[in-house]
Amino acid sequence: MSSCDQPGLMPVETALERLFAMAEAAPINETERVSLADGEGRILAQSLIATLDLPPWANSAMDGYALRLADWTGEPLVISQRIQAGSAPLPLQPGTCARIFTGAPLPLGADTVEMQENTTLADDGRVAFSEPLKLGQNVRLQGQETRIGDEVLPVGTRMGPIELGLAASLGCADLLVRRRLRVAVLSTGDELVEPGQALGPGQIYNSNRRLLISWLHRLGCEAVDAGILPDDLQQTRAALAALADVDLILSTGGVSVGEADFLGVVLREEGELALWKLAIKPGKPLTCGHFRGVPVIGLPGNPASTLVTFALLARPYLLRRLGVQRVAPLGFKVPAGFVWSKPGARREYLRARLENGQVLPYPNQSSGVLRSAAWAEGFAEVLEGTTLAIGDSLRFIPLSEVLG
Repeated sequence: MSSCDQPGLMPVETALERLFAMAEAAPINETERVSLADGEGRILAQSLIATLDLPPWANSAMDGYALRLADWTGEPLVISQRIQAGSAPLPLQPGTCARIFTGAPLPLGADTVEMQENTTLADDGRVAFSEPLKLGQNVRLQGQETRIGDEVLPVGTRMGPIELGLAASLGCADLLVRRRLRVAVLSTGDELVEPGQALGPGQIYNSNRRLLISWLHRLGCEAVDAGILPDDLQQTRAALAALADVDLILSTGGVSVGEADFLGVVLREEGELALWKLAIKPGKPLTCGHFRGVPVIGLPGNPASTLVTFALLARPYLLRRLGVQRVAPLGFKVPAGFVWSKPGARREYLRARLENGQVLPYPNQSSGVLRSAAWAEGFAEVLEGTTLAIGDSLRFIPLSEVLG
């Protein structure tokens, strides 16, 4: 019995702990430098350190007038200069104000900005202020966002539009990131046929391949299409041996103790294999192991089971191998719009959507129904041993939290 085996049903949390241990035993440490334009979805291998203050100088948060508050006694002030964003102002003349625009540097000597809506321009060109003024109002101080030397983004940050914009604001033209994780995707079974081919007796189209490859691309991984493994021992052995330069073999379906379990046979012969029975629905069977030193994760073959186990188990594993620490999807509590009267031994992830402030599941929760996920907006998590009445609270995980 492998150290990964455990009698009974394995809790989801235990499975995640073991997958994280596998991930942290084989981290992706190799790095490459990429431009900001190519940084979407990449994982920082080096902290982003501020090399300048943001803002680099005090500036105005409003279109209006800059002044030294101590110079204002309630009388209108003369406008001594006009300052636009991108210009270098002169020191403020005592007893005057400067016409200033949003983002423009404050002139030396100014400490307050009044928005133009609270001012009146007199015929003689002076500016009257109609509201009480407060020292420092509408002023963005130098360095209020970052100071030189601040760690702005730590190692392991996954770069998205906001993070890339922040890097650009610091003048970064490129980033040091982890190299992409190479994942071989394979399916098992003579019953599977690729779209575009004619279906034979007892055959179905392979949806898992397209689902996983597309998902891996969204996660910034390089997907290696290993195709469909036939129910043949020698072809299975040859196909796995050809996967020489990958970081993970990700399979769907077919790893068990059955007579046609040729993938399992090869893994047992030339690596290690553990079968986990998880307390999760859909998706109870999960495989972990190695083939010639390459980690292997085997997902169940039913499409909804593949979806749930990849989202909640394989995805966090992949991100952790790249050094991302916060990998759990965010969820929030919502009231149930349905009744759940039979408590189960497994934690269920219902494909569901929000309607009128309540969560409603798709009517058919079969593990073979991928249409349920296309209709859904997320997963409604029903804990083990739980019953629900309408209005009871349960956790909802949006699909947007796991698809990217």
